[in-house]
Amino acid sequence: MLYPAVKLAASAVVSLALVLLPAAPAAADPASAESALAQADRQPDAPFIPTPPAVVAEMLRVAKVGADDVVYDLGSGDGRIVIAAAKEHGARGVGVEINPSLVARAEESARQAGVADRVRFLRQDLFQTALTEATVVTLYLLPLLNRALRPKLERLRPGTRVVSHDFAMGDWEPDQVSVAQGKRVYLWVVK
Repeated sequence: MLYPAVKLAASAVVSLALVLLPAAPAAADPASAESALAQADRQPDAPFIPTPPAVVAEMLRVAKVGADDVVYDLGSGDGRIVIAAAKEHGARGVGVEINPSLVARAEESARQAGVADRVRFLRQDLFQTALTEATVVTLYLLPLLNRALRPKLERLRPGTRVVSHDFAMGDWEPDQVSVAQGKRVYLWVVK
């Protein structure tokens, strides 16, 4: 049982979280608000290491990204992959990144590139992100994270392309492997 003062303090923290986290879904119950607060404080699962431009181009090439595609980049960092997909291929893009400073940098880069109307960036946990509208999913994560995401990726619509920079997904055989600047690019097409 919580003492009244503790209960009031917890309620104030939850209320403060709802005010300070406009990107988090508003919740009527404190448990959902606490979950949103926990997600906002969560640390990234992988370090931000920018994908070189030649590798970005190869990832988009092997996925055959076009104007009808919606490219989701999980762990999007500075947004370079979805920005390139929009600017160079006419696609729409969604970057998913948990680090707020990288989300802000990506949004600014999209504005500067003139594609802010075609891309958006979600500050959220990539494991909690709905991927139903994705036609292409790109990754530059650690092998353990790729394997953890695999069941979610395999449930995507047939024909969805999944592209990973540098890392495979365990025993899920890629449909294609190419190399750009000495880096492997893996492609899977969901069956």
